[in-house]
Amino acid sequence: MISTIAVGTDGSETASKAIEVGAELARRFNAKVVLLSAYDEPLTGSTGNVDEREWARNPAARLREIPARTERELKNQGIDCVTRTGKGNPAKALVELAEKCDADMLVIGNKGMDRRVLGSVPNSVAHKASCSVLVVKTT
Repeated sequence: MISTIAVGTDGSETASKAIEVGAELARRFNAKVVLLSAYDEPLTGSTGNVDEREWARNPAARLREIPARTERELKNQGIDCVTRTGKGNPAKALVELAEKCDADMLVIGNKGMDRRVLGSVPNSVAHKASCSVLVVKTT
C-alpha cells in the first residue's frame, strides 16, 4: 500500500511535472504528499514569508518559498501535504528526507539523468533510496 509519497522539488519545470504525477498518485491512493527540497547554503532570517525581491539576492529564499506555495496549492486541492527541507548534496538529502518521512515512494523528475554523468540527482536517488523511486520522464 502507498500511504506517503515524497516528491523532490527545486522549482524547476521538471520538478513541477514530478509534483503533478505525485499529486495524481496521492489522489488515487488517498496518500499524503511530502514535498522535499535540498539546499547547499544556510537558510537565514526568514519568518516563512519571503519578499520575492529577496530571490535575486538569496537563492535559499527561493528554495523555501516554492515548496511552501506548492504545499498551499495541493492543500487547496484537498491533498494532505507537508514540506521538508534538507541541507547538503541534493541527492543525499532527498534520500535521507524520504527515509525520515517513511515514504513508500519517491517521485523525481529525470532532468540531468545521464548514465555517463556520475552523481546526477535522479541517478543517485534511484540507486540509493530505500523506497520505490518513480523517475518522471520530462525531457
